[in-house]
Amino acid sequence: MVVLMQSGASEEQIQHVIDRLVSLGFDIHRSTGASHTVVGAIGVGPDFDPRDIEVLSGVREVVRVTQPYKLANRAFKAEDTIVHFPNGVCIGGPEIVVAAGPCAVESADQIEIIAARVAELGARILRGGAFKPRTSPYSFQGMGEPGLHLLRQAADRHGLLVVSEIMDASQLPLMQPLVDILQVGARNMQNYHMLRALGAARRPVLLKRGLSATIEELLLAAEYIMSGGNHNVILCERGIRTFETATRNTMDIAALPVIKKLSHLPVFADPSQGTGRRDQVAPMARAALAAGADGLLIEVHNDPERALSDGAQSLYFDQFAKLMSELRMIAPAVGRRLA
Repeated sequence: MVVLMQSGASEEQIQHVIDRLVSLGFDIHRSTGASHTVVGAIGVGPDFDPRDIEVLSGVREVVRVTQPYKLANRAFKAEDTIVHFPNGVCIGGPEIVVAAGPCAVESADQIEIIAARVAELGARILRGGAFKPRTSPYSFQGMGEPGLHLLRQAADRHGLLVVSEIMDASQLPLMQPLVDILQVGARNMQNYHMLRALGAARRPVLLKRGLSATIEELLLAAEYIMSGGNHNVILCERGIRTFETATRNTMDIAALPVIKKLSHLPVFADPSQGTGRRDQVAPMARAALAAGADGLLIEVHNDPERALSDGAQSLYFDQFAKLMSELRMIAPAVGRRLA
């Protein structure tokens, strides 16, 4: 349920509404916008009469939220959520944020070369997997903890944030000091035990859509994290599994404006995973920006042909440079800007 306060409602009136809702057994989430305050209440019982709240001083309207996701719902928070970082990077604001790097950290030299080049070309975040979920048990599984340290060191040398995938809740103590954004991969989108643990974490979470997940299921996965107290959630469209075989996945560009309408959370797009083909990454990245993405995850490698993981979808440096130039031309057309 959402309680919309009147414009100019006093702090005393707002607090009285909150106290009344708490006394009725609701969990409260307050959001203050430019013109009015919104009080979100979770835990409505079947016998609750919203008129008990509507008649309170300062209340403009009481609206029941019928969707199963509450905290991620734009009805609860009309303004876009912006995730802020100490180095000045903001995700969800007017600036498009690009995360670039290899699918997996392979060596100190590899991650240093890539970090230096993507930072020079305008990326704000260094992506790279230290722990890799692979379909085959015989594929490269990542460097593990040493890879995390290499990622952190390379990012710090070039003024970048770090996003890397967490595979299990037990890895939180290891990863939180080394990673700025904890990535939940498609295979773990409905790992509810881990999502609950991330709700108690104090690191932003980048939540990827599952291979066969609906948009509602993605938002409900975000709800698990937010209900634990961590509201710094970034959603990510990374392609879904369909009957089409021409690309690795089907990049659901239409999901971006749908999510932006339903939720206040920022949304990234991952055209590298979304297509699985180097020649399709740039077109899908351009389309995602135009469709409303707040940021992009792009796989870039210094030697894609010898990459230990997903080389076929990793851009060469010259391709990434060209793409960044194109994105800088597109961004102003949709009221955004690129670093």
